Amino acid sequence: MKRVGEVYQDFRAGAMLQLGEGLTKLYNHFHDPHQNAPEVVTLRNLHVDMDRAVLEAYGWRDIPTDLDFLLDHEIDEQQGWGARKERYRHRWPDEVRDEVLARLVELNAQRAAEETSWGRATGARGR
Repeated sequence: MKRVGEVYQDFRAGAMLQLGEGLTKLYNHFHDPHQNAPEVVTLRNLHVDMDRAVLEAYGWRDIPTDLDFLLDHEIDEQQGWGARKERYRHRWPDEVRDEVLARLVELNAQRAAEETSWGRATGARGR
């Protein structure tokens, strides 16, 4: 994970310099479905690599790491977009995100139970 994270960070820093833009503008491009500059496409691919490395560290190889451009919020059918700007996020589909979150909650509960059990076994008391 460390190597993948370093590659991502180094590439991102170089892309900001090459494009002459800061982090916010770079990520605005990252989330823009119409933006296909080579630096942005590579950054998206590196992000998938980073997601895959983290999921593999948990042993969750069955979770897909494909990202998609999804709307950040629902559209009111009656009012349309109104004053809101159409905002996309390049992210996991809701089902994938929800599965990862559910697994993290379950893992957290397991680890909390193990810590409690360990504390009882050693006579340690929580504060």
